[in-house]
Amino acid sequence: MDKSRGNETATTPVPDLQEVSHNLALLVEEAGKVTAACLKPIETHGPGTGKVDEMSDMVKTLVTVTERWLVDPAKAMEAQSRLSLGFMDLWTSQLRRMQGESVDPIARPDPKDSRFADPDWSANPYFDFLKQGYLLTARWAEDMVERAEGLDESERQRARFYVKQIASALSPSNFLATNPEVLRETMKENGANLVRGMRMLAEDIEAGGGDLKIRQSDPRKFKVGENLANTPGKVVFRNELIELIQYAPTTDKVLKRPLLIVPPWINKFYILDLNPEKSFIRWAVGQGLTVFCISWVNPDERHADKGFEHYMREGIFAALDAVEDATGERKVSAIGYCVGGTLLSVTLAAMAAEGDDRIESATLFTTQVDFTHAGDLKVFACDSQIRSIETNMKAKGYLDGAKMATAFNMLRPNDLIWPYVVNVYLKGHEPFPFDLLYWNSDSTRMPAANHSFYLRNCYLENRLTRGEMELEGKHLDLSKVKIPIFNLAAREDHIAPARSVFEGSAAFGGPVDYVLAGSGHIAGVVNPPSKPKYQYWTGGKPEGELDAWIADATEHPGSWWPYWFSWIEGQNRARVKARIPGEGKLKAIEDAPGSYVRAK
Repeated sequence: MDKSRGNETATTPVPDLQEVSHNLALLVEEAGKVTAACLKPIETHGPGTGKVDEMSDMVKTLVTVTERWLVDPAKAMEAQSRLSLGFMDLWTSQLRRMQGESVDPIARPDPKDSRFADPDWSANPYFDFLKQGYLLTARWAEDMVERAEGLDESERQRARFYVKQIASALSPSNFLATNPEVLRETMKENGANLVRGMRMLAEDIEAGGGDLKIRQSDPRKFKVGENLANTPGKVVFRNELIELIQYAPTTDKVLKRPLLIVPPWINKFYILDLNPEKSFIRWAVGQGLTVFCISWVNPDERHADKGFEHYMREGIFAALDAVEDATGERKVSAIGYCVGGTLLSVTLAAMAAEGDDRIESATLFTTQVDFTHAGDLKVFACDSQIRSIETNMKAKGYLDGAKMATAFNMLRPNDLIWPYVVNVYLKGHEPFPFDLLYWNSDSTRMPAANHSFYLRNCYLENRLTRGEMELEGKHLDLSKVKIPIFNLAAREDHIAPARSVFEGSAAFGGPVDYVLAGSGHIAGVVNPPSKPKYQYWTGGKPEGELDAWIADATEHPGSWWPYWFSWIEGQNRARVKARIPGEGKLKAIEDAPGSYVRAK
């Protein structure tokens, strides 16, 4: 059977029925392995409650939206009519098309939506009808959430999130019978692609301990310390929570003031040292900075009681002491990335209260201190969800890193979940090796005490910028932090939204240089000068509304890294002889990147 595609003709291959039968038997066998992998943790530990609690919150939220419409029958009927009329228009246009008329689509996908890029989604009337019907329904559901009356903002945000998840999951592109690309591949391979996909599905569910750990990259192509995290240096300090890495200089002279990097403990530090071309750490060393970076332990049940105060004392404060021992310099510049930046900000407030002036300037990468507009992650931080997480953490002493990785993926399901489901488990293709996605899957656990404090004090109660957060018996006040702050946001960030970072700038008591990078949470930060992909904006004081600030800001092509270094260098240009790791008071323990980063 031929299908017209403009001037091209695609021939659907005729399957070999004997081969199809053989692969069908293999598919059933592999499906049994999938079932076994799903049931294994239940047989070992019994049924968990996390998924039930998440489903319960979703159902409760969507029922609330439905009730808001049903209180006014006339409005409910009008809403139903909108969907019905949309489908009547679609059906009419399809009939006209079948009669040879040229018709415009009733519903068009977003040009950036790669799910419907295959020509058959438009050329074949069957697939075109499925696509448009799906788009009509998904947009109608989104509109129902937006137009529902009487919802508070928290309810509406959760409803938006859940509708997005359901709509993404139900896309016709995700199923064998309704995806033209997958059908052609299946016909061509007589179903062998489905057998390979089912085999990988079983492997990935087993790797996830009963949950699906989506295969986003080929893990065989990467090894930490070899082609990832390979900037030369030494571990010069270690305690229960951190290893401190001092990187080897590449210049004869270095800035007198050292640089301490506080990465997030939710992921491993080497996002800033992916490879020589993308490494912020390697680049900073090349500018003449003495760079130290914390590598957090991958915690287990022994660290259950390690809270924010421990991460401050045994993390940042211990690192500051070690930097002074290694270099003889008491004062440093510091960088905090994401939740590492939140911890750094909390630490700065504690230092201000204690009169500790060892950090002379701070740089925050995509960091929130005010969580009013914290984005879709707030969906996971309502009181019921947090209580469920705390119950699960109590049993183990920690939150499994895969849970956080899944939450981050759910922020962009059409980019980070379903394309891999289709490519790997339906088409049977091994994913391409991609260092960023390998890092993304190399997740870490979170200690129970630390994670509970973070969720409750930041996402749920937003205590920090209100001056209500208490640590070690002291109330923290960011307005007492008078040092210069370089506050980097990313314009398309789904984790630390640019608006949230912008409004958080007002909480600090000193000068804040707000810089807006192009792209998102990772690509906005990892944008090296040698291969810049995105621009950045600089402007005046971060006050008023973000849109107004952007309108008056200056757009710059390329990487923001040199701009940041000028900011750092402008504070203290004094240079000294380069410091060799291990040659000072602190001796080298082992080569970078150390042992903690390798722990799974």
